[in-house]
Amino acid sequence: MLAQINSPDDIKKLSQKELASLAAEIRREIIDTVGKNGGHLASNLGVVELTLALHRAFNSPKDAIVFDVSHQCYAHKLLTGRYKKFSSLRQGGGISGFTKECESEHDFFDNGHASTSISQALGLLKARELQGADGKVIAVIGDGALTGGLAYEGLLNAGRDAKNLIVVLNDNQMSISPNEGSLSRYLSSLTMSIQYQTARRAIDKIVSKMPGSRFFQKFIFRFKRGLKGLLLSDNMFVDFGFEYVGPLNGHDMKELERVFERVKKLKKPVVVHALTKKGKGYFPAEDNPELFHGIGPFNIADGSVEKFDAESFTEHFSRAIVRLAERDKKVVAITAAMSKGTGLAAFARHYPDRFFDVGIAEEHAVTFAAGLSKGGLLPVVCVYSTFIQRAVDQIIHDICLPNLRAIFVLDRSGAVPNDGETHQGIFDIALLKAVPNLKILAPASAQELNLCLDWAAGQNSAVAIRYPKKSCPSELEPFALPLEEGRGVLVTAEEFAPSLCADFCDEQNGAQKQKDLQNQNGAAYKRVLIAATGSMFSECLVAARSLLLRGVYCDIYSLRFLKPMDFESFFGICKSYDALVLVEDGIKQGGACEEIEAEALRRNFRAVQVLAFGQKFPEQGSREQILENSFLSPNDIQRAALGLLNELQSGTSAGGQK
Repeated sequence: MLAQINSPDDIKKLSQKELASLAAEIRREIIDTVGKNGGHLASNLGVVELTLALHRAFNSPKDAIVFDVSHQCYAHKLLTGRYKKFSSLRQGGGISGFTKECESEHDFFDNGHASTSISQALGLLKARELQGADGKVIAVIGDGALTGGLAYEGLLNAGRDAKNLIVVLNDNQMSISPNEGSLSRYLSSLTMSIQYQTARRAIDKIVSKMPGSRFFQKFIFRFKRGLKGLLLSDNMFVDFGFEYVGPLNGHDMKELERVFERVKKLKKPVVVHALTKKGKGYFPAEDNPELFHGIGPFNIADGSVEKFDAESFTEHFSRAIVRLAERDKKVVAITAAMSKGTGLAAFARHYPDRFFDVGIAEEHAVTFAAGLSKGGLLPVVCVYSTFIQRAVDQIIHDICLPNLRAIFVLDRSGAVPNDGETHQGIFDIALLKAVPNLKILAPASAQELNLCLDWAAGQNSAVAIRYPKKSCPSELEPFALPLEEGRGVLVTAEEFAPSLCADFCDEQNGAQKQKDLQNQNGAAYKRVLIAATGSMFSECLVAARSLLLRGVYCDIYSLRFLKPMDFESFFGICKSYDALVLVEDGIKQGGACEEIEAEALRRNFRAVQVLAFGQKFPEQGSREQILENSFLSPNDIQRAALGLLNELQSGTSAGGQK
């Protein structure tokens, strides 16, 4: 049936039996595609019936449906003309795993962060009203996203006079990790109101058998509202100014559609509370919705995920933070609904009293950490790089202004594969580098991550440690050297490619030979240094080996410290090289390498070039595709080095920009 669905209009005339078949087909398509491409599985399987009911009851795009986070929009994409492209989900050049305005008129925002939908929907609604346009605006928000403060700001504002706003609360008792805190308990109390649900069903049954009139239906509606007020005396949505409907079975399409048809006639803001099951229809995802929230390719038959021998930075941090906590009882860990994604699940098992999952509330996580620090503990705040953007004010005002101890662990920094523009971790360096009383470290390996974490625990101010979503590279001897503030480590060609250095080194004493190595134009090559943030070491290694094969001697300097930086030490090393390539997996403007480049030019070291992300949001794709599209691939690094050397040979200075 999916092949015949080109718009939401195509599902409006289907029978309930046909809808059930379509729902099953949508689930199969989602499971098959995510099994091959990876993606958000459990959340999407949980909202199939809810999405079908929304598109049957409302007229998108005249009625605007705004998905919070929008990682649960796969069924929505399949119902809005994107079935033929669905196999390209999350792939380079394919359709996004989130709503994306350029893909369809049915997608109103490029959403990837939580708790935004109510504010967006309210703004869109007011814009339409001011311009005389009609139609409803529906914000679909999960109970996890409702833990974010922005959602409440939107609710409080909308409850005053948002006449055509409908908030659909998709309640599955989870965000990414199981929901924590009073909101989860509050929603559960609404869900468990058996008295109200029993009475509501009895009244509906009686009303359905009576001849309907508009007046009588209004009377019954008000009676049910009064009954709800008696049995559910504490309802925050009603207190905010909303009409509250629910909780409903989020997998009963007929009931959902009937309720949506009723509430869209109301001239006041409404919350429709629907209960759904994450992973519904696929037993592995139902049994372990946290694992199948965001998952890589997996075996559809049994749900098994391919395991790799190489350890990721996240996996290594998971063990390192437990070891640190064993040594230091003041260490506490905080996450924003991502205990598994940030590697804190093991910490939570070992030290449940020292672990805090605050929900999707990054701002609160940081200010909460400030209180813990002021109380004498050492908080370790573990957040994805893209989400720490939401708490920059709290880092400045609540942590760094009073100069409190805290460690910020920024997972998924730099290029993030498959999730697209909203999830790239390329802004953390530029955002945080200007903040006083904050040091920034960028380990290149698992061993360096250990050293950085131990060093940060010994500081009397805040430290941020950033690392990528990728496997750790093979260990090299310099990575084990102790940290010296402001200094990185030099990894020589003899250490990372000894077999390629035979033409450069004297076999007896290892001294550099002054050989006349020729390039294609017959000019003599000199020495190149590639200095990079730790996340880019693997790419720099490939580039350096390629340069060696071309007869160019090249060493790599892992910066370690992005702030502060010991320029005297660094440029003392640079004196031995003729050209310097700076590589950073963050945006250039305001980044660490831009500052190094400026200092190099001030010191008259002019054969220098910065490779970093420019003023463009990187599109989705693999890590390799993202880096290549941003001129940060090994080939780009090699070309930059050769270009600098060619300019030197021709008697010009570089000082170039990419």
